Amino acid sequence: MKSPAADDALRDEVRLLGGILGDVIREEGGQALFDHVEAVRQASIAYHRDPASHPAKRLERLLGELSVEQAAGLAHGFALFSLLANIAEDRATRRRAQDQAEAGARADTPEGALKRLADQGVDREAVRALLDEALVSPVLTAHPSEVRRKSVIDRIAAISDLLDACDRAGDACTPAAVSEPLRRQIVILWATRLVRSQGLVVQDEIDTVVSFLERIFLHVAPRQLAAWRRLLEAPGLQPFLRVGTWVGGDRDGNPNVDATVLAAAFRSQARAVLAFYLDEVHALGAELSLAAELAAVSPELAALADAAHDPSPHRADEPYRRALTGIYARLAATHEALAEAPPPRRPSVSGEAYAGPDAFEADLKVLHDSLVSHHGGVFAQDRLTELITAVEIFGFHMATLDLRQNSDVHERVVGDLLKVAGVCPDYSGLDEEGRLAVLAGELRSARPLFSPYADYAPETLKERAILQAAAAALAAFGPQAIRTHIVSKTDAASDLLEVYLLLKEVGLYRPEDPAACPVQAAPLFETIEDLRAARPTLERLLQEPAALAVAQARGVQEVMIGYSDSNKDGSYLTSGWELHEASRALVGVTQSLGLKLQLFHGRGGTVGRGGGSAFAGVLAQPEGTVQGRIRTTEQGEVIANKYGEPEIALRNLDALTCGAVLASLGHGRDQEYTAEHGALLSDLSSASMAAYRKLVYETEGFVDYYRAATPIAEIADLKIGSRPSSRTASTRIEDLRAIPWVFSWSQSRVMLPGWFGFGSAVQGRDMAELKAMAEAWPFFKTLVQNMEMVMAKADMTIARRYSTLVEDASLAARIYGEIKAEWERTHAAVLAITGHDHLLGGQPELHRLIRLRMPYVEPLNHVQIELIRRRRSGDEDPRVREGILLAINGVAAGLRNSG
Repeated sequence: MKSPAADDALRDEVRLLGGILGDVIREEGGQALFDHVEAVRQASIAYHRDPASHPAKRLERLLGELSVEQAAGLAHGFALFSLLANIAEDRATRRRAQDQAEAGARADTPEGALKRLADQGVDREAVRALLDEALVSPVLTAHPSEVRRKSVIDRIAAISDLLDACDRAGDACTPAAVSEPLRRQIVILWATRLVRSQGLVVQDEIDTVVSFLERIFLHVAPRQLAAWRRLLEAPGLQPFLRVGTWVGGDRDGNPNVDATVLAAAFRSQARAVLAFYLDEVHALGAELSLAAELAAVSPELAALADAAHDPSPHRADEPYRRALTGIYARLAATHEALAEAPPPRRPSVSGEAYAGPDAFEADLKVLHDSLVSHHGGVFAQDRLTELITAVEIFGFHMATLDLRQNSDVHERVVGDLLKVAGVCPDYSGLDEEGRLAVLAGELRSARPLFSPYADYAPETLKERAILQAAAAALAAFGPQAIRTHIVSKTDAASDLLEVYLLLKEVGLYRPEDPAACPVQAAPLFETIEDLRAARPTLERLLQEPAALAVAQARGVQEVMIGYSDSNKDGSYLTSGWELHEASRALVGVTQSLGLKLQLFHGRGGTVGRGGGSAFAGVLAQPEGTVQGRIRTTEQGEVIANKYGEPEIALRNLDALTCGAVLASLGHGRDQEYTAEHGALLSDLSSASMAAYRKLVYETEGFVDYYRAATPIAEIADLKIGSRPSSRTASTRIEDLRAIPWVFSWSQSRVMLPGWFGFGSAVQGRDMAELKAMAEAWPFFKTLVQNMEMVMAKADMTIARRYSTLVEDASLAARIYGEIKAEWERTHAAVLAITGHDHLLGGQPELHRLIRLRMPYVEPLNHVQIELIRRRRSGDEDPRVREGILLAINGVAAGLRNSG
């Protein structure tokens, strides 16, 4: 397949895939279904152009006449169109990025970042020094917004692989040659359920995360580190990438996570990573057939070979193979011990399990050193080197597992322990200083609070068991297995000391040596109120000897900041500003104590939850807050979008790394921040929050409108996560989790959390001043660009159709009118600031991609509205529900970052 210009190639691939899908719909679903798909697509386009036109009015008639089976078929077909268009888009984005990288035009590539730093007078030695102590950590969470099944993601990967293979074949591969294998995959995709019929359990989420670790990260992370080592001429550069996960350790609001689940998460991870190592060692055994009489070996290698006690006469004069036989045997025993399952392939000799990954790595290095010392550089970078690098990065634990729990739970558990022990009858009734005094006293005492002979609340026993499982995992897998215990809803220093007290109960915190505690308690500041109180909370925490000792031992205090709840509290603009100000305040606290601040960004996929370009987001961080260390959550559909394919994953990991390097060493980051900028944005934030809260929390009937004019009730039917969508049974917005809040507004094409309040905030302001601020200040520029992107995916015309689902027509007209008026104010303001005549005028590639995608998304919105109307009118046909879920699936796939 030839490679024409990027846009031509994209259009050609969309036509190719869409044409094949059309043929499949005819063959598998029938000509009538295909005709309905075409009729609805054309009517949807007409509706978008002019809802009052005669062709547009045909849409209502078409939808009303559909049978349930036809409606579900339409949803299924359009959802597949979105998925296939996304494949073509990803490939076009990859080609464009490759072209720009080769031209040296991208600062989010290692070569581009180093060039930019060199132009600013920063040498490579400074980069080496930074990366040697750096931490770049994408953290895969189970937060639900990924509506695609793994089976669907696998088919998408297979179709992409076929097109990639065609690219590699060049002119020898024609569309005709590739169409049949593509057709086979698309037929399978057509006949695959797009939505889950059963709810997920936590083990399903563990398996999904492990599949990404196994299929992508195990291969890509060593490649990334090797590339940076070559570029920096630093073969000893320490691994800076550490993949994290929350799945199995995050029990905040998820009653399904317990000690058994945590242990299962580590078993699953160990099974995958050790199976990979076993396969690699086996492959090396097949490859390294060097004979002793033809190739000299080091004494260490000879000793390792002899220690294997390999009885095979065929390997008697092959020392590398004998050594690998012994290594394989020890690794197989390690698999038995840690994965609690026999290895996929039995060893030919017996061996003792490795005590840890360092011993395994040492054995591999004996082979490597012997090969290089006797045969030179041809063995310097090979399969063995890549395996050693993988062990350096992943150990036996594969991914670092974070623990997370809500501060209210810790308070109850600590109160129960103190009461039963006779230390404090009413811990919850104490003020903050009283709590800190009790906790500090207990942290100085070697006496445990827990007694196996006393009675405790089930919650207390469950939390203690989880921490016991964490202690067992650390003993088995080493200190990288668990590094952090995050405390949700942190609003006081005692919330963190409670964690250390609970860690003391399971032997992880020892009063005689607090610095040796392997787990650091990290606050999560997520509401507007908590962000504003972040500085005094952290200051008070680090006045406590226990917390300070742990931070000083690491040289770092980690703090997580949440983008979702702060947005739900007070608007996108206010959330962004409060996060910025909290970050600046927090770095001041740590710097005053000689510590580094390690910010953990709790970002989601959509702009309303901190989404957008990770590279731009890191560069927009306040000066001094990165320091070579960045952790960020990767959630929902974003995981598959960013890490579903090796080359895309590598590019995203490099972008995150380059952002951290440039933000730490480069110029032109946040230095343009001035007191005047801060004062202006603070005023805008206050006005934005007031406008947002007036609508969401103070407008009579808003909750009723929201629950009727979005598919929030139907989203609860999606089997996309093991956690409930609401923290309580309440219907209040305050109690709704941030993810379904954002997801439902995305589905209805309002995208309200990503922009509402900005137009009111800037009304009457000097737009020239705001335009100048965006040009001078990366933080504000990124904020406006992200808002512009989400507005480009919104559609007030479709949103108006969703408002017709509200039974009270006057309520619908009133609230939709307020939303539309704010949309128009915000739209005008964004264009005035960017200086363009349409949204994304300065990002033509993104604009074209969104325009390409929308004709497949809009019909799904219309089908979704029709089916929701039927279901809420009492139609209990399960196919109606299925059609709604298919439409939700398709809209999410088309919008991409909707959760």
